[in-house]
Amino acid sequence: MDVTKRYGEGPDAVLALDKVSAGIEPGTFTAVMGPSGSGKSTFLHCAAGLDRPTEGEVRLGTQDLSALRERRLTELRRTRIGFVFQAFNLLPSLTAEQNITLPLRLAGRQPDASWFDHIVSAVDLGPRLSRFPAQLSGGQQQRVAIARALVTRPEVVFADEPTGALDPETARDILGLLRQAVTDLHQTVVMVTHDPVAAAHTDQVLFLSGGRIVDGMTGPSAERVADVMSGLRRAA
Repeated sequence: MDVTKRYGEGPDAVLALDKVSAGIEPGTFTAVMGPSGSGKSTFLHCAAGLDRPTEGEVRLGTQDLSALRERRLTELRRTRIGFVFQAFNLLPSLTAEQNITLPLRLAGRQPDASWFDHIVSAVDLGPRLSRFPAQLSGGQQQRVAIARALVTRPEVVFADEPTGALDPETARDILGLLRQAVTDLHQTVVMVTHDPVAAAHTDQVLFLSGGRIVDGMTGPSAERVADVMSGLRRAA
């Protein structure tokens, strides 16, 4: 709540977030949008515990992330938070299956076989588990990344431009998988995107400009989102 994030000190400091407050309901799909430099990536990084706010609190359930020591925060990110990135961030020397289960191995946990099989089936990776990332298409690599984000049964999945490196047809498939993770697997997904079509797959959109939440929309359509974004770009 009331999260402020500054980079640097003195007159050259950059105010990336300015007293931002937002609540994300469990089991929902939220898009975070805004013009370049609006603070949306900083919003995601602070919300996910990847960056600490200068002021304010970031809570995951009842846990204040900003109060945790770095080691405890790292443990929490491995178990209670999932990540999906534009660049996939798969380890090239590991197979698809090894990449998926990596967060569990880092946390010293064994995979739940039934849950593993369930998410592998959901993302349609069964025949490709023994392949290395270089042997997979971009869409298949992103499916591996989504499965990796879900394998720990996280409380929330943060997705940073997850379709930015994909062609439109593959992007639609990946957005459908994220939508399925919310609807069928009861996950909570927060996605930064610049694409109104991607935002139309979500339940709500938060619009940032100048480090503040300036608008919101439930039940978004691509056309309505594009109209708001056009207005924000003209005002920026």
